[in-house]
Amino acid sequence: MADSSFDIVSEYDKQEVANAVNTAAKEIGNRYDFKGVGASVELAGEVIRMEAETEERCEAVLDVVKTWLVKRKVSLKHLDVPESGPRLSGKEYKFDVPLRQGISSENAKKITKLVRDEGPKSAKTQIQGEAVRVTSKSRDDLQAVQRLVKDADLDVALSFTNYR
Repeated sequence: MADSSFDIVSEYDKQEVANAVNTAAKEIGNRYDFKGVGASVELAGEVIRMEAETEERCEAVLDVVKTWLVKRKVSLKHLDVPESGPRLSGKEYKFDVPLRQGISSENAKKITKLVRDEGPKSAKTQIQGEAVRVTSKSRDDLQAVQRLVKDADLDVALSFTNYR
């Protein structure tokens, strides 16, 4: 019997992110606490751009965006929120939050070490760019690896693809 395999990746659905940002923009336009503060949000490629007249309003816009991302089932681990916070640009505060996708080599090494140390012995891992391929003769072992990786508290959102 041939080996079964799957890939561990970190990807988000671009359409769901766009829908969440658009819905957040509508909510910001309609909410009374955002009236007259020049608050706005837009998706520009791989970056969510927020603007407001005060730093607190920028943070509130980010909270609205996070709420809609969670409702659209997009992990907040995809957001790479800068620790410096909103920056002053002219009279407005601007806040650019890049979206993260792909597994860094550091996180890929953590995942392979986790599977090697705590996973089933028949499961083998291989780093392939920004993904980790897991192979085994037993599909039950692959499912055990999926549970193990899901339960691990890693700082990256993971999903499983190419299950064969």
